[in-house]
Parts: sequence; structure tokens; C-alpha cells
Amino acid sequence: MLNIDHEKCTRCKVCIRNCPFGALSLVGSSLHVNELCTLCGACVNVCRFGAMSIERKKALPEELAHYKGVFVWAEQDEETSPLKPRKVVLELLGKGRELADKLGEDLVAVVLAGPGEVDTEVYGAHGADRVIVCRHDLLETYSTDGFTNVMCAVITSKKPAVVLYGATPHGRDFAPRVAARLQLGLTADCTGLEINAERQLVQTRPAFGGNIMASIITPYNRPQTATVRPNVFPVPAGKTDSPLMEEVFPVTLNRAVIRTRVVEKRYLDEDGVVSIEDARVIVAGGRGCQKASNLELLQDLAEKLGGVMAGSRAIVEQGWIPHTLQVGQSGTTVGPELYIAAGISGAIQHVVGMSSSKTVIAINKDPEAAIFKTADLGVVGDAVEIIPLLSALIEEKN
Repeated sequence: MLNIDHEKCTRCKVCIRNCPFGALSLVGSSLHVNELCTLCGACVNVCRFGAMSIERKKALPEELAHYKGVFVWAEQDEETSPLKPRKVVLELLGKGRELADKLGEDLVAVVLAGPGEVDTEVYGAHGADRVIVCRHDLLETYSTDGFTNVMCAVITSKKPAVVLYGATPHGRDFAPRVAARLQLGLTADCTGLEINAERQLVQTRPAFGGNIMASIITPYNRPQTATVRPNVFPVPAGKTDSPLMEEVFPVTLNRAVIRTRVVEKRYLDEDGVVSIEDARVIVAGGRGCQKASNLELLQDLAEKLGGVMAGSRAIVEQGWIPHTLQVGQSGTTVGPELYIAAGISGAIQHVVGMSSSKTVIAINKDPEAAIFKTADLGVVGDAVEIIPLLSALIEEKN
């Protein structure tokens, strides 16, 4: 809670002007705080008289000790039969296994699904000790209300120490609802997860437009929750002999509480084009490609390599390519086998989105370009001249 020492307060109104939520006001001669306060601390930082302080409730170590286990929301690919998890779930299981081992606790996959068949063996093969299956007719397709109600019930009942979600469209909608309902902290779009000496989950994410990397902990409540973008962590190697305990969690849902329903599904005709999120080879262009027509050179090279073309934010803003092909913090995070960066300077916002690539080749005429720090192989030169040479070499080999 926000405490105000009225004897020290001079009613200078500096805190009122600096409150981003309009939570402070003068009532008569006294400073008051209303329900809009989020305890962000902006007022405390600007008060020169030490008249304001924040008292945060700290959970006792005995209370935190009741929360155990690393839970991963196993988002299902609704187009598969039997239902299988999305790739990001397997990535989270790999990282979750590391976290659970450091804590000495179980790794648990949580499946929310309809009455159809679910492939649960894949979770054990990728590191999970247990899988909790929540089945109900109203969970057959994703809905914010239905999934939030069930996940909150699971967390309240099982008391996990950590809950991880994929930062997919559904995950970004779902995770904040659960966190708000249970009054939990949530760190979005993490690029790193570690357990520190105090057994806290250290959640690392880009901040201030990607200019710094912030390390965040949630010391006062449990579970600690985070979303992670696809392609940030590698998929662990599968094992066929891993034991797995399966538990069916009882679900009670009423259609009246679900305010949305799927009326129809329509798919854009993409002519079999692979999305950049799933591509094994990506040829990405930046402002160094000089003009939109030069992107045909990148497209040609990508096709010869069996990959797809993408680009940086700079050429998206120029209108050269659609946002769906943007790699970076404000675009898509990718992790291909091969990433060729042509005419891309290497701003941190872009690097965050492609640093999981197994092999990076950078082409830039500036020998001091930041992209070379990330690259496995750097070529100093004009991308417009070098890309056709690469295409010609590939043709010769074929």
C-alpha cells in the first residue's frame, strides 16, 4: 500500500503531476490516494521530503515453501488429431526441465482440451514428469473465459512455483487474464529464464525498446509467471523411455460464463508458403538493400536454399514487405538453421528476434556494423552485389 506522511508532506503537488494514473489528489489540505494507484513508485521517486513510501506485503518463507513445481501450459494445435502441442511448448519443456532440476522439483505439462484424443506421451519424451489433463466440451476450441477459469482452478489447487506460457496470440491473451485473476506478477516476452541462489525465477526480457535487458524477479507471491516467445529456446531431444504420470483434473464449466464462441474458421490461401516462424532457412534484408526491387535478389536466393525471405523493421516501415515478414522484437522471433542478414545493421531490437538461429551469415558494407558481433560468418561488402554471387554459386553446385 502507499503510505503518506502528512506531517512531512508540503502539498507541493509534484507527486500529483508525476502520477501516470491520476491516483493522487489534494482533498482540502491533505494528499489522498485513490483506487487507481498501481504502486508503480513514480510519486515516491519524485518526493523530495520523504513523505511517501510503499509497503508491499511480503509472503513468509513458510508460505512460499508450499508452492512447488514448474508448470508449462501445453497449448494444443487444434488442427491435429490426436491433439499435439505447438512447437513452443516443447521449447518451454526443455527450459522448464533445467529450472525444475535446479529447484529439485517436478516439471508438469498442463493440457486443456476437449473430449478428443490427446497425445500425452510427447510430454514425457521432452522432459515432463507429469501431465495434468483438463477435459471438457467447452475446451475444444480456445476461449479466454473458459481457459482462464480452468487454469486458475489448476493453479489454486496445485500451487506451482513457476508457470510458463508460450507468447503466442492465445498465450498473450490468456496469461495476463490468469495473472490478473490471481493477482500474480507476469513478465512478458522473456528471452532468458534462470533460477538464482535464493530460488527465485530470474526473468530476462528486452526493455526500453530493446536498448537494455531487464532482469525481473517476483519475490512476494507465487507462482512466478512468464510468457516466452517461440524460437527463443531449443527443442530438447526426445526420449522414448521417459516415465510419465498422467492426472485427469476435474473440470466444471458453464457455457454462460464464456462470452465468446467460434462461429467459423477461415484460412488465408498462402499457396503452401512456410511462415518465417517455422522456416529452416531465412534470407533477411535491411535498409542496405537500397530499394524494394532489390528484394527479388533475396527472394531468389531464399528459394534456391529452400527457405523464405524476411526483413528488418526498417524495410517494413518503408512498405517494402508486410509486417508478417518482420524479424525482431516488434515482429517475429525466429530460430532457423541458417539466417542470412543482408544489409542489416544489427540493432538490438532485430538481434533479439534472430539470436536463436543456429548459423548466422551477415553481409554489410560497414565493417563496424553491430550485426557482425552476432554472426558466425561476416562478409564485408554491398549486399546487392554479393547476394547474386551466392545464388550463382548455388546454381553451380546444383
